[in-house]
Order: sequence, then structure tokens, then C-alpha cells
Amino acid sequence: MSRWIATTALAVAGLFASSAMAAEKVTLEHDDLTLVGHMKEGMGASPSDGVVLMLHGTLAHGRMEVMAAVQDLLADHGLNSLSINLSYGIDAREGMFECDAPVRHGIDDHMQEVSLWHQWLQDEGYGPVTLFGHSRGANHMARYLTAHEPEDIKGLVLVAASTFDEEEAAAEYEEQAGTPLQVLLDRAKELQRMDQEETLMEDVRFLFCEELDVTPRAFLGSYEPTSENDTPTVIRGIQTPTLVIVGSEDDVVPDLPEKVEAVKDSGDISVMTVDGADHFFRDFFADDVADFAADFINQQ
Repeated sequence: MSRWIATTALAVAGLFASSAMAAEKVTLEHDDLTLVGHMKEGMGASPSDGVVLMLHGTLAHGRMEVMAAVQDLLADHGLNSLSINLSYGIDAREGMFECDAPVRHGIDDHMQEVSLWHQWLQDEGYGPVTLFGHSRGANHMARYLTAHEPEDIKGLVLVAASTFDEEEAAAEYEEQAGTPLQVLLDRAKELQRMDQEETLMEDVRFLFCEELDVTPRAFLGSYEPTSENDTPTVIRGIQTPTLVIVGSEDDVVPDLPEKVEAVKDSGDISVMTVDGADHFFRDFFADDVADFAADFINQQ
């Protein structure tokens, strides 16, 4: 075998070995809950080279298809990453939320968990940090950055970021639940007014779940008509370098391209489109997401 062939074979084998190595499960204890994340070391990277802190979308998890694929590909680009699972108040939660447990956590609880993982990364010597979110997770990461102003943030990558329109949200909820959204919003606010923040609203439609028990703050965090639920509005004027990745065939957030275009020039915002990709960037479309994200991160 020639030296060139042998060297090439070893390089290819090393690349596949990097992709094949499973992400390491890591845990964090908080408020009697075990929080779960998955760490993936970048090929040839050290903690001081930085890390990507990744957050999944609605009721999903950090190793769902799009998250796992992009995390593995980022490792091939030499980037460390930690993909976390929001707990939704469930101990050691992994896998998709199955609509079989009450939801007690609202947006503030999600932000706190992101903050805890950010602090964990810093304690472990990782940094600077790039925040990465998919769908509703993109909204949460944008809100974490803009509202909490955490330190040591290198950039923000938003993939298929969630949008919000008050009238559309109300119409969709009533069609799915058979009950006007405002009825549930009023009930949730009344419980809060009565200091019954932990009282469960029973058997209500919540996100993908047809019937679920949920606390007022969790319900309001997802459905209250606020501009913070619209990611393009959240990032308007942002000065942290921000990349928005759009799927050209995304029918979950079809208004995202138009809304991002409207705010793009207000801050340090760039937009990349993956032609042919839907909301979940399956198969080879994940390569484009990873390539765009890695190029963006390495330029910062």
C-alpha cells in the first residue's frame, strides 16, 4: 500500500471514529432533580477552544435526530458541544415528552436550567460559549442571552426559530382544543392572582399534548401573547453575533424568513437558508446546518 493511500485511509478512519463515538451523558443536580445533558468533544479540541451549548425544541430532547446529527457533525468540525434536556420538572428526563406527566415548569425554570448548564461549562473550563437552539429552543436561547446577559457568550445560532402571532395562536388553539384560548389564559392569571401558582389546571390542551395537567406559569409561558415568544422580535437590535438558519420548505414557521429580514439590519444578524430543508433538517440537511454553524463560529 502506498504511503498516500495509507495516510488517507487513516485520516478517513479517524473521521468516522470521531463521528461514531457516542456523546457522553453528563448530569447536574438541582432542586431534587437530576438534569441530563450529552457532551461531545470536538476532534482535536480542548475546553479552552470553546463550546456550543445546544437546546432542543418543544417537548423534545437533546439527542433527537436534528440535535444529535448536528452535534456529531460539529465534533467533526473540531467543536465541543453540550446538548441539554430541559427537565419539565421530571427527574433525569430523557427522550420525547410523552404527555403522561404534569408540566410544572415555565419559561423562567427553563432559563434557570440553561443558566445552570452554562455555569457548569464554565466550572469545567469550557469557554467561550456559543448558544445554539432549534425551534422553541432557539427562542429560549435568544431570550436567555438578551434578558439575562450572561458572560462569555461568543455568538448565537438560531435554527428554525419559533415565531408568534397572537391571532394565529388563538385560532389554532381553539381549533385544537375546542375552547377559546382566552378562557384558559384568564383561568391561569386568576390562579396566579390568588397565589395558587402551583395549582394544576387539569385536562387542558398544552402544546402537542391533547390533555394534560399544567401549572399557570407553564401555560402562560407558552401561550401568553407577548412579543418575547416571537424570536425575530427578541433579537431585534442584538449586538452579539447571531446566525439564523432557515429551511426553505419549513411549514412550521413559514413566516420566519420575512420576519428575520425585517430585523436583520438592526443588529449583528446574518441569515443562511438550507434549500429543500423542512423544520427538522433531516438526513443530509443537517450537514448544511453544521457547516453554516461551524463557519459562523470560527469567524467570531
